[in-house]
Amino acid sequence: MADFIKQNASRFFATNKKGENAELLADLNSEYRDRRKDAVKRVIANMTVGKDVSSLFPQVVKNMQTEDLEMKKLVYLYLMNYAKSNPDLVILAVNTFVKDTDHVNPLIRALAIRTMGCIRVDKILDHLCEPLRKCLQDDNPYVRKTATICVAKLWDLDQERALENGFVTILQDLVSDSNPMVVSNAVTALAEMQESSVTKDVFVVNVVIMNKMLAALNECTEWGQIAILTSLAEYKPLDSKEAENICERVLPRLQHANGSVVLSAIRVLMMFMRHIRNEDFIKGLIKKMSPPLVTLLASAPEVQYVSLRNINLILQKRPDILQNDVRVFFCKYNDPPYVKREKLEIIIKLCNDKNIEQILSELKE
Repeated sequence: MADFIKQNASRFFATNKKGENAELLADLNSEYRDRRKDAVKRVIANMTVGKDVSSLFPQVVKNMQTEDLEMKKLVYLYLMNYAKSNPDLVILAVNTFVKDTDHVNPLIRALAIRTMGCIRVDKILDHLCEPLRKCLQDDNPYVRKTATICVAKLWDLDQERALENGFVTILQDLVSDSNPMVVSNAVTALAEMQESSVTKDVFVVNVVIMNKMLAALNECTEWGQIAILTSLAEYKPLDSKEAENICERVLPRLQHANGSVVLSAIRVLMMFMRHIRNEDFIKGLIKKMSPPLVTLLASAPEVQYVSLRNINLILQKRPDILQNDVRVFFCKYNDPPYVKREKLEIIIKLCNDKNIEQILSELKE
């Protein structure tokens, strides 16, 4: 969208002149496809800069019925923006939405169900359940992973309807899906639903689900990995051996380039270390956790601050972590004040007989 706006700024962002909406109306009803597409682009451009083009709703909706994917995306974008202000007219789009969820192109099927989920209008909900059920069982994993997030949106609007239609059960089954992206999206949706659930039993991580999540962990995107690791931290291991096994499978995430993945993995390790009885194994984990934490301090100040806050919490539980790395917390001249404050707190926590002289020298300087 940003590239589209940049490339077409001079064409589409002209000063609003008298009769512009009338021109757009004429072009939207044109018999020529190129003119209609150009008009939709101009409508979206006006919408983007805050001009009111809601009066063109029926004419824009008529252009939904096209095989042009770009045109369909633009019309869907318009619909998401103006559906709430035109709830009675949204019903005009329902038949096309339902038809698109049966389209031969999986991109169009996914786009249709995603847009239906984003239109927060009761009249759409009445027609959403059957297409959503089909998309959750679609042959294409891209459609399934898109539909899983749509269930969370439906849950936010109407929990009772989601339960009655069995969508929670379908999502729980999708945690065992063969595609890791579907698994991570199902976990994300269920975890989000669990937070707002009245019954609080929407998503309970058991042994089977835990093993499925661990199997999908390596193949997910970074955000999928964060969702899985966050849910894993809620699992209560059966014994010390199981806790060790989970920690060994999570350890490779410490090498990830994304700082959020690293911190999520460290959180899981910290939670499961409480259940491990083997002291040698715990010492090995602590040794492996130190370098990734130090690496995070080479990031931007904002990431450094988040990392330092987490390190501060970790040291309250495990003061032996980073005991040999006190130098990395010495303040630099260009550190923002909020980073310096966190570093000073950590230095105090790491202070011992062996490094006291070094720390006093640093503080004096």
